[in-house]
Amino acid sequence: MKTPQKTAKLAGALYLMMAPFAIFSVMYVPSLLIEAGDTGATVLNVIEYQRLIRSGIVSWLICQVIFIFLVVVLYDLLKVVNRNTASLMVILALVGVPIACINELNRFAALLLLSDADYLTALDINTLHAQVMLLLGLHTSGLYIAQVFWGLWLFPFGYLVFKSGFLPKSLGILLIIGCFGYLADSITFFLFPFFDLTVSPITGIGEILFPLWLLIKGINIERWKQHAMQPF
Repeated sequence: MKTPQKTAKLAGALYLMMAPFAIFSVMYVPSLLIEAGDTGATVLNVIEYQRLIRSGIVSWLICQVIFIFLVVVLYDLLKVVNRNTASLMVILALVGVPIACINELNRFAALLLLSDADYLTALDINTLHAQVMLLLGLHTSGLYIAQVFWGLWLFPFGYLVFKSGFLPKSLGILLIIGCFGYLADSITFFLFPFFDLTVSPITGIGEILFPLWLLIKGINIERWKQHAMQPF
């Protein structure tokens, strides 16, 4: 009787646990580094905040590891609704993890370019600065590629929540809306690069309310048991 409730609480805790690591790495660190239209200032920031950048890389990798465990726990909780849809949720979620992890090589390479390595003496200072800016831009682009899958996994996830009966349907709807918010931002970034507008911070409200609901209210155990007794 207590097992699914504990699973729900664990999922909520893992979901919220990711937030500080993600905010630090993807929002706070870039806010200190990037000076729009000013290559020199940005490069100086990279030199000054090298330890912060390294911390951001590690923080992001920790976030991805937590995300893997979160997806597994959510599968355990939601597979009673529909095993195939839950499997699709896991696949879409996990595809984005290696993209997000490998993308951190761009930030690490930017640090290497500004190191005192002997093999970099063949490059003039302007070339080095241009390459640093290129790598930082590639890192941003890589995040938007990973964001495609951050969006896609929310669709089967939201559908499972909506159909579950042991969680509010409204949460499922909000998660599905979050899916389209992420996709809209990625499409806009690549097709309309000068259109500086993102909607995912607004449409992502479901990803805030869902873990809070799990931690505060939990799930309806009787409804969960009804699903569990049905053949998959």
